[in-house]
Amino acid sequence: MDHFRLTLPPERVFEVAIQSGAIMAVCVVYFTRLRDVVLGLQRDSPARAFVRNVVLTSLPAAILGFLFHEAILTALFDPRVVAVALILGGLAMLATELIRTPVRFTDVSDISPSVAIAVGVAQCLALIPGISRSAATIIGALLVGVERRTAAAYSFFVALPVLLGATGLQLTRTADSLRADDVVVLTAGGVAAFVFAVLSIQVMIAVVARIGFAPFAIYRIALGSLALLVVW
Repeated sequence: MDHFRLTLPPERVFEVAIQSGAIMAVCVVYFTRLRDVVLGLQRDSPARAFVRNVVLTSLPAAILGFLFHEAILTALFDPRVVAVALILGGLAMLATELIRTPVRFTDVSDISPSVAIAVGVAQCLALIPGISRSAATIIGALLVGVERRTAAAYSFFVALPVLLGATGLQLTRTADSLRADDVVVLTAGGVAAFVFAVLSIQVMIAVVARIGFAPFAIYRIALGSLALLVVW
């Protein structure tokens, strides 16, 4: 049995595989759009505006997360906080759907720099455990007039620099702990993350286009309520 036993990599090392799978999923699902952006950077104003907006939206949470990540986890990483945050995030999504801010932007490249920063400020709420980065980005985007389907796609685009930065940082910290036996586990984790991320993105976009964000809001509220019952 010892011959077939796999060495489980440290938690942080395994996160690299998961994040790598998620990065690949976003790149595959939005390959055409990302390819056009890369090819058009030198001559295409919309492509440059796309990159500018993604960077501006990513900056606020990246800066605060870099400065206060450990302090936030120490102060707020509690099951009750996570459960309440899940519920509040779901309620915020429902409220945003009911408000229905008039649509001002139907494409990421149409968003103005000030609006991109405003969405980035909203994304800072994701530093609270239980408030997902996607939910915070989507809520912020909807409130400033980004069309629903575009807001969902925007949340995935903004995830790329965040995931790339986090993966690079963890690789520098955990590279020395990698062993040959870890390759199988890391590969399996990355492939599984890729497959589920692709399916999740496609399902989310389809549901958002037909129904909106209400099903995801209800799911968050139900999950948070169940978590509170378990904790108490």
